[in-house]
Amino acid sequence: MSGKLFIVPTPVGNLEDITFRAIRILKEVQYILAEDTRTTKFLLRHFDISTALQAYHMHNEHKVLASIIEKIQTGIDVALVSDAGTPGISDPGYLLIRSCIENNITVECLPGATAFVPALVVSGLPTDTFVFEGFLPHQKGRQKKISNILEYESTVVLYESPYRVVKFLEQLVSAGASQRKIASVREISKKFESVQRGTVEEVLLHFKNIEPKGEFVFVLEGKQFNKKNTKDDIE
Repeated sequence: MSGKLFIVPTPVGNLEDITFRAIRILKEVQYILAEDTRTTKFLLRHFDISTALQAYHMHNEHKVLASIIEKIQTGIDVALVSDAGTPGISDPGYLLIRSCIENNITVECLPGATAFVPALVVSGLPTDTFVFEGFLPHQKGRQKKISNILEYESTVVLYESPYRVVKFLEQLVSAGASQRKIASVREISKKFESVQRGTVEEVLLHFKNIEPKGEFVFVLEGKQFNKKNTKDDIE
């Protein structure tokens, strides 16, 4: 009888954000696949979990995929975790999940921590429809991607490195989005969590004066709502 693959979200900041079910699953499975075993060892020690670890990340996922599938097919239950949040959301996981489904292996994803949902909720921007874009390309195709994003009518959620925060905001201004509303949410669920709301121009000025540090989620107003706000301002 085949085993199962469990997708287990881990805290994005505060260790208290892990669920009781996640702890139980991590104790019960035979193996835990970890994006970075050093990071996961810290989590496991904190919750007194002694399950065996195996590295599974973007640099080795193609090489180890077949052996993991074979392992599960022998009846072994495996959990997949990333360094923080839900695996498969801007983290490794898609290839393994797809392969399990193709091999009729049950995939069970636990609900839990992810960075973009809290950021979207606290942004103050419409949440009824939104587009999640994850990380933008670092160089090739970046400007074109930004131009495409500005055509979305829904709220847009993006991740960005602190080293590219100012560049990202400057590119939005250059693309004609200086007056779009935007929220930057940094260090979600951590000690120095903070939210900066305003127009793109205002938030850019803020980060030109204060060096961006930590993990960032940006929530950008959609074209549809920007048009409505502009019309209301004129009236």
